[in-house]
Amino acid sequence: MNRFFIAPSIIAADFTRLAEEITACQTAGADWLHLDVMDGHFVPTITIGPLFVEACKRAATLPLDVHLMISNPDSYLEVFAKAGAANITVHVETCPNLLQTIQKIKSLGCRAGVTLNPLTPASALDAALPLVDLVLVMSVTPGYSGQAFMPEMIGKVQEIRNKLNALRSNAHLEVDGGISAETLPLMLHAGTNVFVAGSAIFKHPGGTAAGIKLLRECPLR
Repeated sequence: MNRFFIAPSIIAADFTRLAEEITACQTAGADWLHLDVMDGHFVPTITIGPLFVEACKRAATLPLDVHLMISNPDSYLEVFAKAGAANITVHVETCPNLLQTIQKIKSLGCRAGVTLNPLTPASALDAALPLVDLVLVMSVTPGYSGQAFMPEMIGKVQEIRNKLNALRSNAHLEVDGGISAETLPLMLHAGTNVFVAGSAIFKHPGGTAAGIKLLRECPLR
C-alpha cells in the first residue's frame, strides 16, 4: 500500500501548549502541519494570521500547510510565504484570476494548492489542475472544527483523482473535515494521499501520539 501523509490541524491543538503539541506531532510521525487561516468574512470564524504561522515555523521542522480561507488572498500571499508556509492553498471561490494566483504562489517558493467548498463542483478546478501542486477537498463546510464528515465528498475525491491521473499529475490530493479511523480508509480508497485531522488527533483520549498512530494504522486493520 502506498504511504499516505498525515497533517494534524493545529487549530484543534491546545494553544497554551503550542510548542509541545507541535513536538508531539513530529515525534509521532506526522508529515505536515495544517494551519487554517480564517478571516470572519469568507467563513464566519476568525482564527490565526501570519504571526501565528511564524511562531509555528520557529517550533516546527515539518512543512507548514497553510490553507487560506479568506477573501482577497492575493493580498496576503507574500506575507504568509515569508512567515514560513511551505504550501499555500487558496479557494477557487475567492480567486477571480486563479491561474495568476497559482503562479504567484509558486514564484514565492511555495507549493501551490487549490480548494473548493463542498457545494462547488469539481469542474471549477479544471483550468487549474495542470498547474497545481496540491488539491484540497473539503469534506465539511469550512469554518468550524469538529464537524461531521460529508460522505458525498467521496465521489468528488474520486472525480478529481481521475482528472489528475488523466493529466499524469503528481499533485497531492488532500482532504480535510471529519477525518477519523472510520473515514480515512474511505477517502484513501477514493484516491486521497494527504489527510488533515484535528479532533481525531488532538482530542484523542490517549493523546496526540495515539491519535496519529490510530490514523496511520487504520487502513491496515
